[in-house]
Amino acid sequence: MLIKFWLNGKQIVDEIDPDLFLVEYVRSKGCYSVKRGCETSNCGLCTVLVDGKPVLSCSTLAARVDGKKVTTLEGLEKEAGKFGEFLADQGSEQCGFCSPGFIMNVLAMENELEDPTDEEIKEYLAGNLCRCTGYMGQLRAIKNYFAWKKGE
Repeated sequence: MLIKFWLNGKQIVDEIDPDLFLVEYVRSKGCYSVKRGCETSNCGLCTVLVDGKPVLSCSTLAARVDGKKVTTLEGLEKEAGKFGEFLADQGSEQCGFCSPGFIMNVLAMENELEDPTDEEIKEYLAGNLCRCTGYMGQLRAIKNYFAWKKGE
């Protein structure tokens, strides 16, 4: 089947198998920040933005993005790099395996929630699993990042 969409700002027209998952497709296009984790939509490692909203690419068929804009971490390097500084400052960047999906969700949250509470942040990020941290450093990093963005 033929799909036409934008991947990190570049228009793509491609012939795909109808049962191809988005995680496999974007990785085949060099977007290696999108990772396979649980493959059951429970860990958040495969998060991409589709028209600005976080989507779990391990359970989304590539055909579903026809006519849409898909953004991976590779398309948000500047924003991701800045937030990454806040993660590192709080010591919450340990192994880094979960970071791409986590960062994608934080950047999406930034566009959806204005001045979120701790509970709103936790609820928004409930699907992101991290085996290295206790999440407190990540929460501090998010709050510090949002405070910095307000004062920018």
